[in-house]
Amino acid sequence: MTMTVTEAGLTLTDPAAYADETRLHEALTLLRRTDPVHRVEPEDYRPFWAVTRHADVMEIERNNRLFVSGPRPMLVPAEMEAQQQQSEAEGLVLRTLVHMDDPEHRVIRAIGADWFKPKAMHAMQQRVNELARGYVDRMAELGGECDFVQQVAAHYPLYVILSLLGLPESDFPRMLWLTQQMFGGEDPELQRGTTPDERMQTLLDFFEYFQKLTAARRAHPTGDLASTIANARVDGGHLTDFDAISYYIIIATAGHDTTSSTIAGGLHALIENPGELARLRDDPALLPTALDEMIRWVTPVKQFMRTATADTKVGGVPIPEGDSVLLSYPSANRDEDIFSDPFRFDVGRDPNKHLAFGFGVHFCLGAALARMETRALFAELLPRLTDIELAGTPQWVATTFVGGLKHLPIRYSLKG
Repeated sequence: MTMTVTEAGLTLTDPAAYADETRLHEALTLLRRTDPVHRVEPEDYRPFWAVTRHADVMEIERNNRLFVSGPRPMLVPAEMEAQQQQSEAEGLVLRTLVHMDDPEHRVIRAIGADWFKPKAMHAMQQRVNELARGYVDRMAELGGECDFVQQVAAHYPLYVILSLLGLPESDFPRMLWLTQQMFGGEDPELQRGTTPDERMQTLLDFFEYFQKLTAARRAHPTGDLASTIANARVDGGHLTDFDAISYYIIIATAGHDTTSSTIAGGLHALIENPGELARLRDDPALLPTALDEMIRWVTPVKQFMRTATADTKVGGVPIPEGDSVLLSYPSANRDEDIFSDPFRFDVGRDPNKHLAFGFGVHFCLGAALARMETRALFAELLPRLTDIELAGTPQWVATTFVGGLKHLPIRYSLKG
């Protein structure tokens, strides 16, 4: 049965669609071709405009005063939006960089920015290389077969980012568990519950943990990123507990989940495209372009939303003041007008104008770290890899926000 444009638009509200890439990209391709700024009116969500072309997403990202993050920075069901508004009225709300607009966004972003600049990345390189080597050694110890997501990809970037924050290694499993619940809230395997109250419990657990961390770092700073956040001053005072906690949460969760999705999805793409795997192994100089192709291919962040502050147009379509637009990054990253043969995985793709890290003022704070981690892992793995194949069926997270593979069973042989 042929999909209608209306059905294609509603696909963007269906978490299961993001676990079925064939269905997802059929819908996105149809929207780009026939109605690239499409009005979506779902039953369980407030209406929005789905923006699916690269050029239109870029236009909105550039105009950060005309299109703002608040009050609807991401797609969530109307019932959950109402609960969030109630929490905000009570002063109990998650307010990360994702939720903020300038000038506040610029001030808060600057608190942690130095930790992700080239000098800081250079200082971390050796440790990241050591961790990458350790996880490839771990693959060897597993005897030639593993679930690459659950046993490698989910842990390696988690270790990096939580070490940067300064959290004790004994707490890493708890952070992984909470992160998977947070981003897998719509996935039957990963979700904590199905009601808004049950999902809110995950945030409350994060709040409890990081509230204690804030107090500890203010009492005894330890020179880590958590201490920087806890002791930052804005307008002469510390961040509120909730703003500090929100900062920790975005660093601890987005700082590893998106990278683990890229690493797992990148390896899966190489398995599915053995010619590209051989090409990359024969020419390691292609690794930088291969990494960007992995990031484009996976696009871990599926969408952000913006709200128009005045009547305007996008792609010639009138957008009234107060209406929200959904920026579909998987669609923009398969746009035929920008990418030659966009459904071909090409480790040498250059240029690669993907938008997986966003664009403009909200460009991903940790983009350099994500690239460094991914490059280190593949630089260690590929020279030791003699063969690799799937050992089962890959499975993706059901989500409408952040995600990728949740299971990647593989069989492989490694040197050394």
